[in-house]
Amino acid sequence: MNYTAILQEIYQQISRLPVTGTVAATIPELAKVDPGKFGIHLTTIDGEDYGIGDSEEKFSIQSVSKALTVAMAFASLGERMWERVGVEPSGNPFNSLVQLEYEKGIPRNPFINAGAIVIADMLVSQLKNPKQDFLEFVRTISGSPNINYNSKVAESEKQTGFRNAALANFIKSFGNIENDVEEVLDFYFFQCAIEMTCKELAHSFFFFANEGMTRSGRQILTQSQVKRLNALMQMCGFYDESGEFTYKVGLPGKSGIGGGIAALYPKNFTVTTWSPGLNEKGNSELGMNALELLTTKTGMSIF
Repeated sequence: MNYTAILQEIYQQISRLPVTGTVAATIPELAKVDPGKFGIHLTTIDGEDYGIGDSEEKFSIQSVSKALTVAMAFASLGERMWERVGVEPSGNPFNSLVQLEYEKGIPRNPFINAGAIVIADMLVSQLKNPKQDFLEFVRTISGSPNINYNSKVAESEKQTGFRNAALANFIKSFGNIENDVEEVLDFYFFQCAIEMTCKELAHSFFFFANEGMTRSGRQILTQSQVKRLNALMQMCGFYDESGEFTYKVGLPGKSGIGGGIAALYPKNFTVTTWSPGLNEKGNSELGMNALELLTTKTGMSIF
């Protein structure tokens, strides 16, 4: 497969599309990002790298981090993790409080905000130095020791995160948050404020495509655990547009309101895109288009 030529074709086609998506306004620091940015990077299971556009520029990974916190928690807690968070699509916006009332504080899945906050609580309980330990985990799986977080973005999220604070306190009222709410939210805002390039993010997701093993040969999850998380990303990784992504792209993946998308084709490749302009569902408009073009041109998807 000539990935260089395919990515060039995709880049040219995407460059001709109008930029109609809007940059996330709910977090003031993200609203400052140039909406015209676009990058795509693909890493094969053999370790070959192909990138084009702004694929080497760092951006805030936001909710893409949820796939990584889930992996870290799953590795530590195993099946016990699912006693506190479900594995079903939500059908509601990612920051909705409605479902929690009916389901007594058990979030539908770990990729909506409520679920990710519960996962954050698990990690705060499990880790000695939660933020530093998670950052080291990300550096290890990506093979990039220079990955860090943006303190301005984290602070911006904290100052405007009223809905997330409401979610955390509501879950706490049901007894599904064990730690201090402020400590859990501090970790949650930290994980979302981590910055990576498309290349670094593709390397970070490599173990999802490689039966749980990183590029350096470290086993993060078992094959069974990876299968389960990939299935969860397929069903729930794109908020209430997950069905649309499955229909058009056909790969497991996770998006974030920073404009990033990470996806994978098991035993073949990982691919990441970044374009800050979001559609009405909160997913990168050009990123979704680019990944649809990729699976169409290569004929490679899980279906």
